[in-house]
This record gives sequence, structure tokens and C-alpha cells, in this order.
Amino acid sequence: MMTGRSGGGRDAEGEWEVRPGGMLVQRRDGEAAGPAIRVRVSHGAALRDVFVPAQATFGELKRSVAQTTGVEPERQRLFFRGREKTDGEFLHAAGVKDGAKLLLLEKPAPASVEPKAEPVIMDESMMKACEAVGRVRAEVDKLSAKVCDVEKNVLAGRKLDDKEFVVLTELLMMQLLKLDGIEAEGEARAQRKAEV
Repeated sequence: MMTGRSGGGRDAEGEWEVRPGGMLVQRRDGEAAGPAIRVRVSHGAALRDVFVPAQATFGELKRSVAQTTGVEPERQRLFFRGREKTDGEFLHAAGVKDGAKLLLLEKPAPASVEPKAEPVIMDESMMKACEAVGRVRAEVDKLSAKVCDVEKNVLAGRKLDDKEFVVLTELLMMQLLKLDGIEAEGEARAQRKAEV
């Protein structure tokens, strides 16, 4: 005869968890959410480090971000690689790894009076500017990996062709020019400045 409790005396409900693929598995102590990763969240001019389990959802990340920024999860918009993420998406499935950068934008506070058309247009343009900055950030992240490779080779004493330095410098300069061409106000301007 089976009961609602296991032999260890723990509540059977607390022994199970649903994994990201939808599989129901038995929970092991200390392993519930996997190893913790550090995520860098850019909010305004500040860049904040948030530690979350590697297999957390963006909704869980928003709750952690709320503790450091004070922005309620319902008002948060998290962008990764230029795309807004939903609460149900998993960090690891979206490619978020230790040290990844995310952009946090705040949704406007709900107003009791009808909003004017002008702030909506400005908000829309600000979001487009933030998305453009996010695209440049993704390209710069790719280039930074190449820069790290070159740096490792130089530190290891390997001789490198000057062409590699020139090409990387030109590619970074192109991204800087893209940032310079983005018209931005408010928070988008702070994001652009931080990326420069």
C-alpha cells in the first residue's frame, strides 16, 4: 500500500520537480535549480550583477533583478541579444551563460488618465534605439571573443600578423560608428553611452 510519504519522512510533493524539458523527476537536495551563474543586467547607466540558477526562467530572473533594482517584475522588460524574453523562457535555452549581458527596460507605470500620443511615440523610439544598441552589443560581444584570442596569443609570446590587429580595430570602429548613428534619449542614451 502506497502512502503520500516516502520512507525518508519527507513530503512526497516536495520530492518532485519539473525539468525544463517538461520531465517530472525526483528532486535531489542541493541540486534543485542547478549551478548558479552571474548575469550582468544593464539598467540605465548602471550595470548590476545578479546571481541565479543556470536553469532558471526569465521570470525567476526578474524576481532577482527586482531585489537589486527595485523595479517590480511586472514592469520589467528583459532583452537578450536584442530580443525581449518572456517570463516562461529558460535562461539556458536562450543561450544565457555565466557573465552574459542583458538589458532591462522599465514599462511605463499604468496611468489612470488616458496617455497622450507623444509619450507613446517617444517610448517607441526609445525602444527601437535600445534594440539597435542591443544589436551592436551582440556584435561587440562576438568581437570581444576574438580580441581575447589575440590577447592570449600575444601574452603567450606568439607572433601575430599586423593585419589581425588592423581588422579587429576596424571592425570595432564600425560598431562605434553604428552606435554614434543611433538617435537616443533617456534610458536608451544611457545604454548607448555604456556600450561606447
